[in-house]
Amino acid sequence: MDGEMVPGLSPVQVVALVGVLGVGAQWLAWRFKLPAIVLMLGIGLLVGPVFGLFLPDRDLGPIYRPLIAVAVAIILFEGGLTLDYGRLGDSRSPVQRLVYLGAPLGWALSALVLWLAVGLSWQSAAVFGGVMVVTGPTVIAPMLRQARLRARPAQILQWEAIVNDPIGVLIAVLVLEVVLVLETGLSVGAAAWLIGSGIGFAAALGWAAGRFMALAFTRAWVPEYMKVPVLFVGVIAVFAATDSVLHETGLLAVTIMGMVLANAKLSSYAELHRFKEHATILLVSGVFVLMAASLDFATLGELTWRAALFVIFTVALARPLQVLIPLIGTKLPMNERWLIALTGPRGVVMVAVSGLFGDKLVEAGIADGAALAPLAFIIVLSTVVIHGFTLAPLARRLGLSGADRPGLLLVGGSPFAVALAQALKKAGVDTLVADTNRQHLTKARQAGIPTYYGDILGETAEHQVEFIAYPAVLAASDNDAYNTLVATDLGPHLGRDAVWQISRERDHARHALPAQLGGQRLEGRPTFQIANQRLAEGWTLRSTRLTEEYDMEDWAADRPGAEPFAVVSKTGSLRFATEGTPVTLAAGDWITAFLPPEQSRAEDAPAPEIAAEAADVARDHREKGETTS
Repeated sequence: MDGEMVPGLSPVQVVALVGVLGVGAQWLAWRFKLPAIVLMLGIGLLVGPVFGLFLPDRDLGPIYRPLIAVAVAIILFEGGLTLDYGRLGDSRSPVQRLVYLGAPLGWALSALVLWLAVGLSWQSAAVFGGVMVVTGPTVIAPMLRQARLRARPAQILQWEAIVNDPIGVLIAVLVLEVVLVLETGLSVGAAAWLIGSGIGFAAALGWAAGRFMALAFTRAWVPEYMKVPVLFVGVIAVFAATDSVLHETGLLAVTIMGMVLANAKLSSYAELHRFKEHATILLVSGVFVLMAASLDFATLGELTWRAALFVIFTVALARPLQVLIPLIGTKLPMNERWLIALTGPRGVVMVAVSGLFGDKLVEAGIADGAALAPLAFIIVLSTVVIHGFTLAPLARRLGLSGADRPGLLLVGGSPFAVALAQALKKAGVDTLVADTNRQHLTKARQAGIPTYYGDILGETAEHQVEFIAYPAVLAASDNDAYNTLVATDLGPHLGRDAVWQISRERDHARHALPAQLGGQRLEGRPTFQIANQRLAEGWTLRSTRLTEEYDMEDWAADRPGAEPFAVVSKTGSLRFATEGTPVTLAAGDWITAFLPPEQSRAEDAPAPEIAAEAADVARDHREKGETTS
């Protein structure tokens, strides 16, 4: 349908519609476990070129391009904010090789494919080749969770995406500057001076702005409630200042600014980064819908069979070579190398940057720059679909898929945690017991339960703990404050519905916590002290699988006095039974419950050493509570 046949919308209506469509697409993707990019692309195409409900150039007018430019700048700043050099240094050698060698090689290979297979000019191929390095951290993370990869390949893929996100854009920015300056007809010397001075000014201002912000935040020159607004305005100001000296260097400046702040070790870093993540979700949604709505079907039609060649050569040639060549000589097994080489989904940053850079190339007289945005949509959609359907089967074929069952992270190495881990193991649930006290992990190690010694919130845990394999958390240490801290910190990352916290010993009003702190409470279930006291008295935690012939009523009749504690469905989901929530089970589900001593003796008595240790823990916790109350 011709867009001119439909009355245009006002800019306010466009902004509201884009926000609803973008965020709505992300919610639908979460609700139905679909790639958000595919939904945003489809919605943008429908409201734009298909039905002509709104066309960005028509309805937003001259503010459309500046809005996209500012949004991309903020997105790239957030990308730079994720690049902590300390974390990169702690990563394995393959990650560093994929960054230092793989990124430049990926740019060269992608540019070659675009030049030879697609037929782009060398200018457009060189610019788009830099953007092709970006593999999309927001896209690959859900794929890794769904595929349940083993820790090392999942970690390498995730870190490559995080680090190469700003690096690929920086390559594209530098190449774009070279192309734009060369198109002005300047001499080699003048062009080199213009590019060098512009890039140097952008790098210097980005570094200086980052250092100044870090200093201002560290010395409390800015109040806590104003840190995010000041940072937000500072990013836009740096972008505008550097862009006025040499076009597009503002993107370089804000990316460097983000990198500087990421390595400044600010006490407010978590809050700043979390806000930037939220802002980025909004901006990415809006930019993607706007870019999709501005696509021209005529340009898409001109790509024809060359677009198919582009996808094939990128997925089957450029990406594998970009990974396999840098990893030559490493100790990484070949099956892991091939899995990484055949996994490279692209994300929304590529689309946003490609559309912006394509417009700049067209303005400079390079006509095929208009093909960058359609090509970006095609490669993003193709790689998301290809890798979304093939990653899990490929991982299983290569023997790199983790156990296809739920996992639970138990924070605290008490006898209760050991007993729960043993009971859930029978139900097919992988567990990891973490504690900052090595002695607390002794019984778990003796029982063959995987353990982690250290602070689960520390940076070391990010590299050594396979969080992807443990989508649920139960904070059950003997320290209520630490349980609350763990649940509060992990809640935004795993989802608050997946983070649980053992109930406090007392539920007096003066002990009550604000609703925004902590995790879900195990209301009506034994507290830490009572759980360990029960184990000391002979109670046990046991898992039983229900069948068509042996249902919930039969289970309850055989175990009078048993208290359900957790349920593992036949589909693999884990949930805890709480007061007020009825326990409904079907054939194939597992129920884990506290069994009283008489029932425990009838099945299997607990290990004497665990019962004795449970008594000691319960007594110590009771005495501690009496001292502090």
